[in-house]
Amino acid sequence: MKIRANGIDIEVEDTGADGSQAGRPVVLLIMGLGMQLVAWPPAMVDALVRAGYRVIRHDNRDVGLSQHFDDQGAPNVIWASIKIKLGLTPEAAYSLHDMALDAVGVLDALKVPKAHIVGVSMGGMIAQRVALAAPDKVLSLTSIMSSSGARGLPAAEGKVMRALFSRPEGKSLEAIVDHYVKLYSLIGSPGFSVEPAAQRERIMVGLKRSYHPVGTLRQMVAIGADTDKRARELNRITTPTLVLHGRADALVPFSHGEDTARRIPGAKFVGIDGMGHDLPPGVVEHVLRHAIPHMQAA
Repeated sequence: MKIRANGIDIEVEDTGADGSQAGRPVVLLIMGLGMQLVAWPPAMVDALVRAGYRVIRHDNRDVGLSQHFDDQGAPNVIWASIKIKLGLTPEAAYSLHDMALDAVGVLDALKVPKAHIVGVSMGGMIAQRVALAAPDKVLSLTSIMSSSGARGLPAAEGKVMRALFSRPEGKSLEAIVDHYVKLYSLIGSPGFSVEPAAQRERIMVGLKRSYHPVGTLRQMVAIGADTDKRARELNRITTPTLVLHGRADALVPFSHGEDTARRIPGAKFVGIDGMGHDLPPGVVEHVLRHAIPHMQAA
C-alpha cells in the first residue's frame, strides 16, 4: 500500500494492516542499497510474526514502488568517489538522514508510537540514523552487515567493487538477472548454500516489480556523503543495540561491524561464521537466534 511519509510517497507492507495484530510490538525492517521490501526473506518475516511481532517493511525512496527522484539527475559516482577519497563530501540528491526521516514518517503515518528498528547494509546505516534522529520512537536497534561509515575502514576487494559498479551485458531481463547472480556469487555467504534456481527466482521477482538502477546510484552517493559524520555521532545512541556481521562479508568487511559496535555505548556484537553479504535461509536462522531475544529484552 502507498502512504505519505516525510512529504513523499512510500510503498509499505504491513502484516498488521487489517488490524489483526493490533497491540503487538512493531518491527520496522529497513532494506539495503538498491533493494526493495520484497528482498526481506519471507521466512524471516513469518518467524517474526510467529514470535509475536507486527512487521512493517517499506521501499526506501528512489527504489521499488516508492517515489523516485529522477528530477535530480544521474549522479557522477566516479567523481563522488574521488571527492570522498580526498576527504571531501560529495553532493547528494538527499541524505541518509532524509531516508531515516522517511522511516520515522512511515511509523507516524501508521500511528506506531515506538518500534524495534532492524536494518541491513545501507538499511543498517539508516537504522542508526533513526536511532539518532528519533530515539523516543526506537525500542531497540539491530544493525546487520552494516558500517559506522568511519574513514579508514577497509574497502571491499577490487573484484567486488568492479562487479558492484559494472553494468549488465544486455538489456534483457535474463541479462540483468545474470548480472546480479554474478554479483551475489562474489558477496554471498560461502558457508550457507543457496539453490541457484531459488536465487534466480528471488532476483527475478524483484526485477519484475521494479528496476531503477539510477536510484541505486543516488542512494550510493548518499552513503558516501554520510561517511565519517555518522561515525562521530554514534556515541549518542542510547537505544539497546545489537550489531550482527558476517565474518565472510566481502562487500562490507567484518571490521566495519566491529567498529560500529565499538562506537555505540553498550552495543552487543555478534560475528557469524560463514555469513557474507546476503540473507540465505541459514543466515536468517542465525540472525533471528540473536535478534528476537534482543528485542524481547528491550
